[in-house]
Amino acid sequence: MGGTVLILGGSGKIGRHAARAFAEAGWEVRRWTRGTDMVEAARGADVIVNGLNPRNYHNWADLIPKITAEVIAAARASGATVIVPGNVYVYGDQGGEWSETTPQRPVARKGRIRKEMEAAYRDAGVRTIILRAGNFIDPEGDDDMLKQVYLRAIRKGRLTAPGNPAVMQAYCYLPDWARAAVGLAERRAGLATFEDIPFAGHAFTLNELRGRLEAVLGRPVRIVGFPWLFFRLASPFWELARELSEMRYLFATPHTLSGRRLSALLRGFEATGIDEVVRAALPADLRPDEPVGAGGGKVIGRQLG
Repeated sequence: MGGTVLILGGSGKIGRHAARAFAEAGWEVRRWTRGTDMVEAARGADVIVNGLNPRNYHNWADLIPKITAEVIAAARASGATVIVPGNVYVYGDQGGEWSETTPQRPVARKGRIRKEMEAAYRDAGVRTIILRAGNFIDPEGDDDMLKQVYLRAIRKGRLTAPGNPAVMQAYCYLPDWARAAVGLAERRAGLATFEDIPFAGHAFTLNELRGRLEAVLGRPVRIVGFPWLFFRLASPFWELARELSEMRYLFATPHTLSGRRLSALLRGFEATGIDEVVRAALPADLRPDEPVGAGGGKVIGRQLG
């Protein structure tokens, strides 16, 4: 189908993978330059991918509403459909399988900010797709949750657990999210003005991840605890420590994301096999040349419902 897509935050996790996926699907890809007129940049665009997000949770309360207002203005002027990478913060601490019908009851400040952001898109009446995902897995970067928290000491054979390692969590391999975004963009004419579409991705516990890592690395991996006490003590003067500590509840909340809505819209869409995802999540010098293990499959671990 193709068209023109404007990528916001082209050097970030979402932006890089989205730009590549849209280009490979035959779309004309534009990248917005920070500091320039977004409304002008969006003229003639069919889709806007909003990959803008303050790094390390910086000043969300002020910056996210400003970003949202700017994107809405660009979408109104151009008539473009906005694709936003939603997260799971809006659901709070009641575990289970979360879907587009799950009530949004955030228990943390950042969850409330994201809920208000989504409401702003819906209330503005611009065509919007919230493509909601769990923890990002970026095969090219080093600032996703998996690398910054779970795999922070993997070179020493340690997997860091910020919560109970038996708790199920949802994960999103970003190249897969980007492919799904392209598929939805190409079907946007048949969608509602505002769509909330969960991206199931993969779901696993840290215990299960350890087994996968041991198979890939060919050596034992030990699970160790996260230094929450240090983060709490550092919170008054370290923004990341303060913001991450606020989200501690999520690591104790067992959850998955429903794939039913996306499967109905993108029939035949397949997530990358879990062994390939685990290999890609490792530092480059630890990745074996070939996948190890059973591979394949959309999800490992039990689903919650």
